[in-house]
Amino acid sequence: MQILAIDKPQQGITEEALAPHLPQELAQTIGLYLEEKIRTFYFRKDRPGVIFLLESDSMAHAREMLDQLPLVQEKLLDFDLIPIGPLKPLEMLLQNA
Repeated sequence: MQILAIDKPQQGITEEALAPHLPQELAQTIGLYLEEKIRTFYFRKDRPGVIFLLESDSMAHAREMLDQLPLVQEKLLDFDLIPIGPLKPLEMLLQNA
């Protein structure tokens, strides 16, 4: 299953508070990418932050995976998780063909 994970910084957290944790955060993120648990990731253009496209067995497993990231463990960052899948209305086109 694929899950969109959108970062959610804790209220009042500054970039200066995040900075010391970023090298370890990046290392773990790259590790998850190389393990094919993060399919792709993007930097946000509207504010500092990231969006991950995760590959996971379940929402619970995705949450456990993200909970291991240093910024989440330090309670500086959280994620909103959204399960995603194929565009179902496209099936109607195949049924009419």
